[in-house]
Amino acid sequence: MSHRDKSINYIEFPMVKPDETKTFYSTAFGWEFTDWGPDYVSFSGAGIDGGFNRDSGTPVTAPGPLIVLYAKDLASIQEKLEATGAIIVKPPYEFPGGRRFHFRDPNGNELAIWSEK
Repeated sequence: MSHRDKSINYIEFPMVKPDETKTFYSTAFGWEFTDWGPDYVSFSGAGIDGGFNRDSGTPVTAPGPLIVLYAKDLASIQEKLEATGAIIVKPPYEFPGGRRFHFRDPNGNELAIWSEK
């Protein structure tokens, strides 16, 4: 495996709800998971590898880093996210280059998702 110098290599989110986290992201985005014990789960299929860490039950705090995902059909992914229990914290809005909205996952992490105009 080669890694690109000075690039984002891996993303790690805090986690407090392992089962809900895996169900949420696999249902909404089709991500796949590998459990590495009771406190860590890695994911693949997101365009970058990453994981969720329940390190000593550290709670999710806001604001944190904002991870922005991409979807071709913003309305469709919003419906899917809401059906899986996501909380929409910023409804869809336009910005130069497209539209996006922000949502909260089962752990309280805030993410955004955008699409082109």
